[in-house]
Amino acid sequence: MNKVILMGRLTRDPETRYTQTNNTLVSSFSLAVNRRFVRQGEERQADFVNIVAWSKLGEFCSKYFKKGQQVGVIGRIQTRTWDDDQGTKHYVTEVVAEEAYFADSKRESEAGTSSFENTFGNTAPGSMGADFDVSSSDDLPF
Repeated sequence: MNKVILMGRLTRDPETRYTQTNNTLVSSFSLAVNRRFVRQGEERQADFVNIVAWSKLGEFCSKYFKKGQQVGVIGRIQTRTWDDDQGTKHYVTEVVAEEAYFADSKRESEAGTSSFENTFGNTAPGSMGADFDVSSSDDLPF
């Protein structure tokens, strides 16, 4: 099974082009995906994953996705090779998107926030977002 689920922030606006053979739209962008675990004393690390979206999904991504937005992508890993003009073989591994979603909170997207710190729930301890308050345990059922 070849299935990838990623959540990260766009490192740049999607680039859109059309194939030469059948004029199919293809959109490509890169996601910065924070690693889940950090060793003590180290800075948080991110992996930069290349994403390719075709046809209608590519059109959606190019129209609505912008640099800094947090998005979710479901797809499959694909490896391609090609030879350049000098005969050098090139390899590229990318995710071919099958689904794409907005993952920013409504409040974040309205405010234009693009902090990498909010990825994967790295908010302050006890903070579950602006609409959730756990400051008083009087009303908790447990």
